[in-house]
Amino acid sequence: MRLSALLFLLSAPVAAAFVPSSVPFVRNAASSTSLQMAVTTALIKELRDSTGAGMMDCKKALVETDGDVEAASEYLRKAGLVKADKKATRIAAEGKIVIGSSGGKTVMVEVNCETDFVAKDDGFLGFADTVANAAAGADTEDVTAIMGSADDTDSLEATRQALVAKIGENIQVRRVEGMGSADTVVGEYVHFGKIGVLVELEGGTPELATDVAMHVAAMNPPYATREDVPAEDIEKEKSILAAQVEDSGKPPEIVEKMVEGRLRKYLEEICLVSQTYVKTGDKTVGKYLEENGATMKGFKRIEVGEGIEKKEDDFAAEVAKMAAGN
Repeated sequence: MRLSALLFLLSAPVAAAFVPSSVPFVRNAASSTSLQMAVTTALIKELRDSTGAGMMDCKKALVETDGDVEAASEYLRKAGLVKADKKATRIAAEGKIVIGSSGGKTVMVEVNCETDFVAKDDGFLGFADTVANAAAGADTEDVTAIMGSADDTDSLEATRQALVAKIGENIQVRRVEGMGSADTVVGEYVHFGKIGVLVELEGGTPELATDVAMHVAAMNPPYATREDVPAEDIEKEKSILAAQVEDSGKPPEIVEKMVEGRLRKYLEEICLVSQTYVKTGDKTVGKYLEENGATMKGFKRIEVGEGIEKKEDDFAAEVAKMAAGN
């Protein structure tokens, strides 16, 4: 009798393992009064397709919400927030620069992730484009304000957090840079998603501005015109140049001219309009714009991950640590 009872108890979990997939999962009667609320494999698949969460996570969410897919999605979102918060401390120095335009305004948005592999993911790229379009239509470049704006029925920040939970990497919208108005012309250039440039002109065409943006991407000038160079920077350079020639033995008026000449050359090198235009090599950028009926108003240039300290893995130390059993 005891043997029969033992065999019966052992057979119960085995039999449960062979229940057909069409038989719904049912909540434990002790955990809820709605024990007849079925969670089918079809519901699990629907939730998994819409959220990208794991199968067992989807099953648990549906069980907890009595098979309500919308409520289960919200349940997973809330669970995903914890994961997103944990990942937020990890370094995200890869990513993409994307462009958005609206009503004469053009913006560049830098969206970061942890690996270049994720930077090529369709979900990541789609999110980056959505943020760029929202930024172009916003009246601010403040990332927090833009991320609080709605994306269909949810905020962009909530969408970001859900993407972190789905992809498994820290994803951050780092900055937004915009230029342009109804009275100016803007051209943009993005080099392999890693370097982004906006050039704003008075007069000319978007194509002309894009040509100059390519020059900026390649040469990375610190300033657009001499007027943009801070006065203290000019004075500092003058003092350095003066120190270089003060022992030359030349008369003071000659020394002054030498300093002025070297300062002029220095400014030509750091200002966009006085640099030799790389596309032709025979004229300055300023002359190129003048010939095409335009003048320089300004530019903005950003690079993915610039200024972010990347983690350097010491492979030898890691192997030594593993060998030591730590």
